[in-house]
Amino acid sequence: MKLTLKDLENKSNWEGYSLFNYDHKAVVENTKNRPEWVHFGAGNIFRIFPAGLCQKLLNKGKMDTGIIVGEGFDFEIIDKIYSPHDNLTLGVTLKADGSISKEVIGSVAFAVKCEPDNKSDFDILKEAFINPSLKMVSFTITEKGYALTSANGKLFSSYQEDFMKPVNQAKMFLCRLTGLLLERFNHGAYPIALVSMDNCSHNGEKLQKAILGIAEAWCKNSFVSKDFINYLKDENKVSFPWSMIDKITPRPNQLVSDMLKKDAFEDTELVITDKHTYIAPFVNAEEAQYLVIEDSFPNGRPALEEAGVYMTDRDTVNKMEKMKVCTCLNPLHTALAISGCLLGYTLIADEMKDEDLCKMVNILGYKEGLPVVVNPGILEPKNFIDEVIGKRLPNPFMPDTPQRIATDTSQKLSIRFGETIKAYMADEKLDIENLEVIPFIYALWCRYLIGLDDNGLPFELSPDPLLEELKALLSDISIGSKNYEDKLKQLLSNEKIFGINVMESPLYTKVLNYFDKLISAKGMVRKTLHELVSNL
Repeated sequence: MKLTLKDLENKSNWEGYSLFNYDHKAVVENTKNRPEWVHFGAGNIFRIFPAGLCQKLLNKGKMDTGIIVGEGFDFEIIDKIYSPHDNLTLGVTLKADGSISKEVIGSVAFAVKCEPDNKSDFDILKEAFINPSLKMVSFTITEKGYALTSANGKLFSSYQEDFMKPVNQAKMFLCRLTGLLLERFNHGAYPIALVSMDNCSHNGEKLQKAILGIAEAWCKNSFVSKDFINYLKDENKVSFPWSMIDKITPRPNQLVSDMLKKDAFEDTELVITDKHTYIAPFVNAEEAQYLVIEDSFPNGRPALEEAGVYMTDRDTVNKMEKMKVCTCLNPLHTALAISGCLLGYTLIADEMKDEDLCKMVNILGYKEGLPVVVNPGILEPKNFIDEVIGKRLPNPFMPDTPQRIATDTSQKLSIRFGETIKAYMADEKLDIENLEVIPFIYALWCRYLIGLDDNGLPFELSPDPLLEELKALLSDISIGSKNYEDKLKQLLSNEKIFGINVMESPLYTKVLNYFDKLISAKGMVRKTLHELVSNL
């Protein structure tokens, strides 16, 4: 069994695998002639979730076009995963009860590099963008993909260079995207929805700010007209719906690969690209998934609600996003990630078997988080967190690692914890002194940045855009160190990282006291954690 269209013709070989029921060749032809959906970010979450949603609609006869997926960062994904397998993906769902399902997803009609030098690929994107039929462009490019500036607010030099050149010479993905929107404007100014599906707060707003920033810089340098700016700002022409996405999609796992080999499935090679993307012909993920999208599509949209997507208003999306990102899931993930790296864990599910860590996430979620959750109305927050703590995090079949989740933590702390702190400070009925796990996590992350585990052994810190800067700041601190408060103050006063100026907040003393304990000797991460949860 090989993951190719030709091999799928012999359906008898694919017993136990769900195959699509639509005419794939016709879908590809329809997509070429009248594309409706372009997606950027060709990685694992796209392949099993948005592409899976499109497959559901194709199977139901609710769509007859597929997705054109463009990759603007790691072109090896196209060369090593999409092209050899006719743009097919094997989606492997790992359920909490131990059962698995395997589905061949064929909804990707074209997979291309967002690279003008690759003319045939880029022409596919250009033709799609100038076609009146195009309804939506969606994105999974990670939160840092929308940043034009560094943490200190300085414009990245790569964008500065792009702003000084004509649009067609742009190197950065977002600039190339803005250039494609310019093509759409020049060929009829057709309406379009740009839908960020990235796991970050106010994702549509982030995308809108980035695109407008690029266009306005080009306008200032006389490369685009003011009319183009007005087109981008007209919500009846270009919308930026907010969304909330939730599906845990770990890196492809060797155990899943071995299981597939026993089925005689041959395409199980795990690929690590030069840009450190972990990918394979298959994608393994949990069963639970949520996607909530603001229903603002000026050119119409696919019937996404028929595939299980919540289509609603912005306020509800915002409440759902806050529920997940600020309280009910993401903070628990980050707490387990940081502590897991320090305590030597390599699986989130194993951490949930640790009595201290399990207590920690229960306190963080139910006791500290839920009091500030606003019920979004479409999902009950307590039920959501019950599922997270009772089923999703402990799923022993999910090969998710604290090391993966610890990636880019400096970009996550302000939303995942800072928003809760602000809510406590703003509500007279809530006592900020009741917060214990959140200041502990802030202190734990500072301890994590030293790069020594609880036994004093060095470990590899997960990638983070501020990693080198933060490591340099704390480079003189080690286990047993003294006289480090000035450096800690410098870090904790960074409001962009923590969401508040911790040094000037009521929590500073708690954070400092926890850090004092954590750094005092080997084994103090475990001891401090145990004392914390035992006393709450």
